[in-house]
Amino acid sequence: MNRTDKRVDGRADDHANNATGTNARTENNVIGNNTKNAESNNANGNAANAATHSASTRSACIERKTSETDIALSLTLEGSGRHDIATGVPFFDHMLNAFSRHGLFDITLTAKGDLDVDAHHTVEDVGIVLGQTLDRCLGDRRNITRFGHALIPMDEALVLAAVDISGRGQLHWHVELPIEFIGTFDTTLFKEFLIAVSTTAGLTLHVRSLAGENSHHIIEALSKATARALAMAVTIDDRLGGYIPSTKGIL
Repeated sequence: MNRTDKRVDGRADDHANNATGTNARTENNVIGNNTKNAESNNANGNAANAATHSASTRSACIERKTSETDIALSLTLEGSGRHDIATGVPFFDHMLNAFSRHGLFDITLTAKGDLDVDAHHTVEDVGIVLGQTLDRCLGDRRNITRFGHALIPMDEALVLAAVDISGRGQLHWHVELPIEFIGTFDTTLFKEFLIAVSTTAGLTLHVRSLAGENSHHIIEALSKATARALAMAVTIDDRLGGYIPSTKGIL
């Protein structure tokens, strides 16, 4: 073979090597792009799953009938504050309306009780059923924020509420009410209502009046503060990845 043939063969080898290198680079780029696309698809899928989980609606309906009361209540946590409430106790209805509106909970409630005796059984049993529906809405408590708090003013009144969805139902009440009755409503019943909600839903609830002279203002601020604290606590936090927010693994 002469020198010209060797040069031709050498150029042919170079072209072959370059082609092989180009193909290798192209193949690597395709693999790299496929990997990036797969990662992107996974990320989009995870985001879609998270959004779907966050947007899911938690709701429950419970009916409870005793010799003293007949109550039907439906609750949606991911609501807009819509309410249709009739207990036969006007001031209590007003407070429940505020609870629904400021917690952004949708509530439909009808209650018939022995109001000829007094409002005690009606108010307490509504608390029991509200706690039961809340408990059912929360299920096993996966992904909930768990803790919530609110400091709410109403004119001269200032009320703090803090809640832990702990599974250990208890109310810690530090509220001073200057008068015992607002119209015909016995103001001491609102404490009984919160005890019933807390114990049946498994809430540790602290409420404290920091200022206030008007019992109506104090109780209304208390309703709104409890609602806002609870709304924070029940919020879904997808960073938990399906876990229950407790080192024990259960609430």
